[in-house]
Parts: sequence; structure tokens; C-alpha cells
Amino acid sequence: MGESPQRGTEGAYRRDAQGTRLRLLDAASELFAERGYERATVRDIAARAGANQALLFRYFGSKKALFGEVMARGGQEQLRTTPAERLFEVALRGMLAGDGAGADRSLEVCLRSIGGSDEIADALRGLGEEYAEVLATLSGPDNGGLRADLALSWLLGIGLMRVVVVKEPLASADPDTVCRLVVGALGSLLESLPNDVEKGGENGGIA
Repeated sequence: MGESPQRGTEGAYRRDAQGTRLRLLDAASELFAERGYERATVRDIAARAGANQALLFRYFGSKKALFGEVMARGGQEQLRTTPAERLFEVALRGMLAGDGAGADRSLEVCLRSIGGSDEIADALRGLGEEYAEVLATLSGPDNGGLRADLALSWLLGIGLMRVVVVKEPLASADPDTVCRLVVGALGSLLESLPNDVEKGGENGGIA
């Protein structure tokens, strides 16, 4: 038995609404990564998504809430799905991919949004603390937190030099080469970090 016209219309509306919501999330992720939170306007996000501002506010409520969902879809999803021993490499590879296949622009969003409003700074600080908590489990309890903060600082520093400053030769360096050099050296800092560095593949991006 087929759907009634009313039920079929409701289903189509839900599918269209979901598609619009995803387009808004994608557009916001791109613009936050390109411009940072403050300079990415609601108008530009809606325009890139092919939607209007009213729909953005209907689905997310505010620009800040939209920012939170962008971060949740990227960084927090990565935290939930990545084993601790692979977190640094996966985050690094996602950042090195830029806007290509397998890219995760969460760290780029963080880098370009640092220095924004206090609320956004708090959100970014909270995400950084979550990464650090996971990385701290790879070392002993005496200085695991410090080792994790140092590792996270290196990760963000690489992103700053490659993505924001665009410093050569790092800016155009091959991601596999960067990962091999960085993760190989990082083993002396994070004690339980595997010595093998995956070359792309299943663990080379966000699961």
C-alpha cells in the first residue's frame, strides 16, 4: 500500500529539511575554516549553502549553536571514534588534507577562531582539554598531562604554520612525509604511541 499524499509530502519535507541542514553545516565548516568564527557571517554561510538565513536560525537557533555543531561533527566525533594511540596521527592527517578527501577541518576552525569571543574561546578550550585528556592516557600518571599538552601544542603549531601562516616548505609538504617525521619523533613524548605510521588508508582519516 502506498503512502497517503499527506504522509508522502511530510516525508519529502523531512528529507529536504535534512538536506538543507547538512548543506548549512558543510558551508559553515568551510567558512569557519577559511575565515574563523568572527568573520564568517550568517549571511555568507546561508548563501554558500543555497539557503536563507531564516532557515539557518530555524535549524540551529544561533551562529554560536551552529559553530558548536560544526565542532561536534568534526573534533568530538573524532574523539569518540578514534583509539587513543591513533588520535594524534588521525587529527594530524585530517588537518594536512586541507579541503581534500578525508579532510577534517576542525583544527583549522580552531586555529582561525582563536581570539574570538569569550564564549567561543571557552568552547575551543574545552575541545582542546578533551583531546589532551585522551592523549594523556598514553603516558604515565606523573607527567602524562604535561606530555599531552606538549603534543597538542605541537599539533596546533604545525597547523598554524601550514594553514594560517602558510610557511614553506611545510605548507606544501607531502602529508605522508610530515606524518612520518612527526609521529616518529613523537614516540619519545607519548610513551605508548605506536612506532608504525599508517600511510593513509583506513586509519588515515576520520572514521
